[in-house]
Amino acid sequence: MNSIYGKLSSEVYEIDKYIGKSFGDLEYYQDRLKGIEGKVLEPAVGNGRILIPLLENGLDIEGIDSSNNMLELFNKNCNERGIHTSCYKQDMSNFTINQKYEAIIVPTGSFLLLHQLEEAISSLKCFYEHLEKNGRLILDIFLPENTKEGFVSKRGFTNPQGDTIMLEETLVKIDQINQFAVYHNRYEKWRQGKLIDSELEIFPLKWYGVEEFRLILEKIGFTSIVISSDYKYNQYPTKASQIITFEATKY
Repeated sequence: MNSIYGKLSSEVYEIDKYIGKSFGDLEYYQDRLKGIEGKVLEPAVGNGRILIPLLENGLDIEGIDSSNNMLELFNKNCNERGIHTSCYKQDMSNFTINQKYEAIIVPTGSFLLLHQLEEAISSLKCFYEHLEKNGRLILDIFLPENTKEGFVSKRGFTNPQGDTIMLEETLVKIDQINQFAVYHNRYEKWRQGKLIDSELEIFPLKWYGVEEFRLILEKIGFTSIVISSDYKYNQYPTKASQIITFEATKY
Protein backbone atom coordinates (compact mmCIF):
# COMPACT_ATOMS: atom_id res chain seq x y z
CA MET A 1 0.00 0.00 0.00
CA ASN A 2 2.61 2.52 -1.13
CA SER A 3 0.42 4.65 -3.40
CA ILE A 4 -0.06 7.45 -0.85
CA TYR A 5 0.44 11.07 -1.96
CA GLY A 6 0.87 10.78 -5.70
CA LYS A 7 0.85 13.84 -7.95
CA LEU A 8 -2.88 14.68 -7.76
CA SER A 9 -3.20 13.72 -4.12
CA SER A 10 -0.33 16.07 -3.25
CA GLU A 11 -1.85 18.86 -5.35
CA VAL A 12 -5.12 18.55 -3.45
CA TYR A 13 -3.23 18.45 -0.15
CA GLU A 14 -1.55 21.75 -1.05
CA ILE A 15 -4.94 23.33 -1.80
CA ASP A 16 -6.77 21.89 1.21
CA LYS A 17 -3.97 22.03 3.79
CA TYR A 18 -2.00 25.10 2.81
CA ILE A 19 0.93 26.43 4.81
CA GLY A 20 -0.19 27.77 8.17
CA LYS A 21 -3.72 26.35 8.03
CA SER A 22 -4.60 25.18 11.51
CA PHE A 23 -7.06 22.73 12.98
CA GLY A 24 -6.03 23.92 16.42
CA ASP A 25 -2.86 21.89 16.10
CA LEU A 26 -0.49 24.66 14.99
CA GLU A 27 -1.18 26.83 18.03
CA TYR A 28 -1.07 23.79 20.32
CA TYR A 29 2.31 22.63 19.07
CA GLN A 30 3.72 26.15 19.19
CA ASP A 31 2.68 26.33 22.84
CA ARG A 32 3.95 22.87 23.81
CA LEU A 33 7.32 23.53 22.15
CA LYS A 34 7.96 26.81 23.98
CA GLY A 35 11.34 26.75 25.65
CA ILE A 36 12.81 24.20 23.26
CA GLU A 37 16.40 25.17 22.50
CA GLY A 38 17.58 22.03 20.71
CA LYS A 39 16.52 20.50 17.43
CA VAL A 40 12.97 19.33 16.63
CA LEU A 41 12.00 16.70 14.05
CA GLU A 42 8.69 16.33 12.23
CA PRO A 43 8.29 12.95 10.49
CA ALA A 44 5.74 12.86 7.64
CA VAL A 45 6.29 16.58 7.16
CA GLY A 46 4.12 16.81 4.03
CA ASN A 47 4.08 20.21 2.36
CA GLY A 48 5.29 21.96 5.52
CA ARG A 49 1.89 23.13 6.80
CA ILE A 50 3.09 22.84 10.41
CA LEU A 51 6.87 22.86 10.09
CA ILE A 52 7.24 26.11 8.14
CA PRO A 53 5.33 28.32 10.64
CA LEU A 54 7.27 26.70 13.51
CA LEU A 55 10.54 27.38 11.67
CA GLU A 56 9.51 30.98 11.04
CA ASN A 57 8.66 31.23 14.75
CA GLY A 58 12.27 30.48 15.64
CA LEU A 59 12.35 26.71 16.18
CA ASP A 60 15.30 24.72 14.84
CA ILE A 61 13.12 22.10 13.15
CA GLU A 62 13.81 19.51 10.44
CA GLY A 63 11.57 17.05 8.62
CA ILE A 64 11.40 13.69 6.89
CA ASP A 65 8.95 12.33 4.33
CA SER A 66 8.84 9.32 2.02
CA SER A 67 6.83 10.97 -0.78
CA ASN A 68 8.80 12.63 -3.58
CA ASN A 69 5.74 14.74 -4.45
CA MET A 70 5.44 16.02 -0.89
CA LEU A 71 9.16 16.75 -0.65
CA GLU A 72 8.92 18.74 -3.88
CA LEU A 73 6.06 20.80 -2.43
CA PHE A 74 7.92 21.27 0.84
CA ASN A 75 11.05 22.57 -0.90
CA LYS A 76 8.96 24.86 -3.14
CA ASN A 77 7.15 26.33 -0.13
CA CYS A 78 10.43 26.92 1.71
CA ASN A 79 12.06 28.52 -1.31
CA GLU A 80 9.10 30.87 -1.87
CA ARG A 81 9.52 32.12 1.71
CA GLY A 82 13.30 32.36 1.55
CA ILE A 83 13.82 29.88 4.37
CA HIS A 84 15.76 26.64 4.58
CA THR A 85 16.01 23.57 6.76
CA SER A 86 16.99 19.95 6.31
CA CYS A 87 14.31 17.57 5.06
CA TYR A 88 15.28 13.95 4.51
CA LYS A 89 13.68 11.43 2.17
CA GLN A 90 13.09 8.63 4.67
CA ASP A 91 10.26 6.42 5.88
CA MET A 92 9.15 7.22 9.42
CA SER A 93 8.79 3.49 10.17
CA ASN A 94 12.51 2.89 9.71
CA PHE A 95 14.73 5.95 9.52
CA THR A 96 18.27 6.79 10.56
CA ILE A 97 19.55 10.33 11.07
CA ASN A 98 22.90 11.12 12.67
CA GLN A 99 21.24 13.55 15.07
CA LYS A 100 19.39 13.57 18.40
CA TYR A 101 16.34 15.77 18.90
CA GLU A 102 14.87 17.57 21.89
CA ALA A 103 11.39 16.92 20.52
CA ILE A 104 9.73 14.87 17.80
CA ILE A 105 6.23 15.82 16.66
CA VAL A 106 3.69 13.96 14.51
CA PRO A 107 0.58 16.17 14.25
CA THR A 108 -2.91 15.42 12.94
CA GLY A 109 -2.83 11.64 12.74
CA SER A 110 -0.06 11.14 10.18
CA PHE A 111 1.26 8.32 12.36
CA LEU A 112 -1.91 6.33 11.60
CA LEU A 113 -0.79 5.86 7.99
CA LEU A 114 1.40 3.07 9.38
CA HIS A 115 -1.46 0.57 9.38
CA GLN A 116 0.64 -2.50 10.20
CA LEU A 117 1.40 -2.75 13.92
CA GLU A 118 4.97 -3.92 13.26
CA GLU A 119 5.66 -0.76 11.25
CA ALA A 120 4.12 1.43 13.93
CA ILE A 121 6.19 -0.16 16.69
CA SER A 122 9.34 0.21 14.56
CA SER A 123 8.51 3.89 14.06
CA LEU A 124 8.04 4.53 17.78
CA LYS A 125 11.35 2.83 18.48
CA CYS A 126 13.00 5.10 15.89
CA PHE A 127 11.46 8.13 17.58
CA TYR A 128 12.75 6.94 20.95
CA GLU A 129 16.28 6.31 19.67
CA HIS A 130 16.45 9.74 17.98
CA LEU A 131 15.40 11.67 21.09
CA GLU A 132 17.84 13.20 23.53
CA LYS A 133 17.59 12.24 27.18
CA ASN A 134 14.47 14.01 28.54
CA GLY A 135 13.37 14.59 24.94
CA ARG A 136 9.64 14.61 24.21
CA LEU A 137 7.44 12.91 21.66
CA ILE A 138 4.16 14.70 20.84
CA LEU A 139 1.85 12.71 18.60
CA ASP A 140 -1.80 12.86 17.48
CA ILE A 141 -4.16 9.97 16.79
CA PHE A 142 -7.90 9.75 16.15
CA LEU A 143 -10.61 7.11 15.97
CA PRO A 144 -12.38 6.21 12.70
CA GLU A 145 -15.36 8.38 11.76
CA ASN A 146 -16.97 5.68 9.62
CA THR A 147 -16.96 1.93 10.11
CA LYS A 148 -19.32 0.80 7.33
CA GLU A 149 -17.70 -0.59 4.21
CA GLY A 150 -18.99 1.12 1.08
CA PHE A 151 -19.20 4.61 2.63
CA VAL A 152 -18.50 7.22 -0.05
CA SER A 153 -17.52 10.86 0.30
CA LYS A 154 -17.14 13.31 -2.61
CA ARG A 155 -15.41 16.69 -2.66
CA GLY A 156 -14.22 19.15 -5.28
CA PHE A 157 -11.23 21.51 -5.35
CA THR A 158 -10.07 24.29 -7.68
CA ASN A 159 -6.37 24.87 -8.26
CA PRO A 160 -4.79 28.29 -9.01
CA GLN A 161 -4.96 27.55 -12.76
CA GLY A 162 -8.72 27.12 -12.58
CA ASP A 163 -8.73 23.33 -13.02
CA THR A 164 -11.23 21.28 -11.01
CA ILE A 165 -10.04 18.22 -9.10
CA MET A 166 -12.75 15.84 -7.90
CA LEU A 167 -12.01 13.47 -5.04
CA GLU A 168 -14.14 10.40 -4.33
CA GLU A 169 -13.21 8.54 -1.13
CA THR A 170 -14.62 5.03 -0.74
CA LEU A 171 -14.21 2.95 2.42
CA VAL A 172 -13.47 -0.49 0.97
CA LYS A 173 -12.28 -2.43 4.00
CA ILE A 174 -12.60 -2.42 7.79
CA ASP A 175 -10.34 -4.85 9.64
CA GLN A 176 -11.75 -4.92 13.17
CA ILE A 177 -9.20 -7.46 14.40
CA ASN A 178 -6.11 -5.59 13.25
CA GLN A 179 -7.77 -2.19 13.70
CA PHE A 180 -7.35 -0.48 10.37
CA ALA A 181 -9.47 0.84 7.52
CA VAL A 182 -8.61 1.06 3.83
CA TYR A 183 -9.94 3.79 1.56
CA HIS A 184 -9.73 3.96 -2.23
CA ASN A 185 -9.36 7.62 -3.12
CA ARG A 186 -10.04 8.41 -6.78
CA TYR A 187 -8.83 11.78 -8.10
CA GLU A 188 -9.98 13.25 -11.42
CA LYS A 189 -8.59 16.49 -12.83
CA TRP A 190 -10.81 18.40 -15.25
CA ARG A 191 -9.99 21.36 -17.51
CA GLN A 192 -12.69 23.08 -19.56
CA GLY A 193 -14.93 20.03 -19.34
CA LYS A 194 -12.24 17.53 -20.30
CA LEU A 195 -10.66 14.92 -18.05
CA ILE A 196 -6.89 15.50 -18.24
CA ASP A 197 -5.57 13.30 -15.41
CA SER A 198 -6.72 10.70 -12.88
CA GLU A 199 -5.20 8.81 -9.99
CA LEU A 200 -6.16 6.03 -7.58
CA GLU A 201 -4.74 6.22 -4.08
CA ILE A 202 -4.93 3.29 -1.66
CA PHE A 203 -5.13 4.97 1.73
CA PRO A 204 -4.92 2.91 4.96
CA LEU A 205 -5.61 4.32 8.43
CA LYS A 206 -5.01 2.49 11.69
CA TRP A 207 -6.69 3.17 15.03
CA TYR A 208 -5.85 2.52 18.68
CA GLY A 209 -7.67 2.57 21.98
CA VAL A 210 -6.50 5.41 24.20
CA GLU A 211 -5.12 3.23 26.98
CA GLU A 212 -3.84 0.70 24.45
CA PHE A 213 -1.62 3.37 22.92
CA ARG A 214 -0.41 4.49 26.36
CA LEU A 215 0.69 0.91 27.07
CA ILE A 216 2.51 0.72 23.73
CA LEU A 217 4.43 3.90 24.53
CA GLU A 218 5.30 2.60 27.98
CA LYS A 219 6.56 -0.68 26.52
CA ILE A 220 8.86 1.25 24.16
CA GLY A 221 10.31 3.00 27.24
CA PHE A 222 8.48 6.34 27.31
CA THR A 223 7.41 7.77 30.66
CA SER A 224 5.48 10.78 32.02
CA ILE A 225 2.74 10.24 29.43
CA VAL A 226 0.12 13.00 29.24
CA ILE A 227 -3.07 12.43 27.21
CA SER A 228 -4.94 15.45 25.82
CA SER A 229 -7.98 15.96 23.59
CA ASP A 230 -8.91 18.50 20.94
CA TYR A 231 -5.66 20.33 21.65
CA LYS A 232 -6.51 21.08 25.27
CA TYR A 233 -3.55 19.97 27.31
CA ASN A 234 -4.12 17.22 29.88
CA GLN A 235 -7.87 16.99 29.20
CA TYR A 236 -8.59 13.29 28.84
CA PRO A 237 -10.84 12.49 25.86
CA THR A 238 -14.53 11.86 26.46
CA LYS A 239 -15.82 11.50 22.88
CA ALA A 240 -14.78 9.26 20.00
CA SER A 241 -14.78 12.27 17.65
CA GLN A 242 -11.95 14.05 19.46
CA ILE A 243 -8.34 14.37 18.34
CA ILE A 244 -6.19 12.61 20.95
CA THR A 245 -2.66 13.85 21.65
CA PHE A 246 0.01 11.92 23.53
CA GLU A 247 3.03 13.62 25.03
CA ALA A 248 5.72 11.27 26.33
CA THR A 249 9.27 11.66 27.61
CA LYS A 250 12.44 9.66 27.11
CA TYR A 251 14.41 9.37 30.34
